[in-house]
Amino acid sequence: MTIHKSLRIKSGANKVRNVLKREERLAILAKEGRWEEGKSVYGLPKTKTGVTLKKKK
Repeated sequence: MTIHKSLRIKSGANKVRNVLKREERLAILAKEGRWEEGKSVYGLPKTKTGVTLKKKK
């Protein structure tokens, strides 16, 4: 059984997620200079994920 065309997600891979994996958070923190190699990976500070703007129809 297949999914109807109207129910398929067209841009599923492009969606901005609210929660990042630990590796992704470490990469962002390292880029910002807020984390150095060798520090504990537990208790990481929060990071901004990105904002998506609604397109005008």
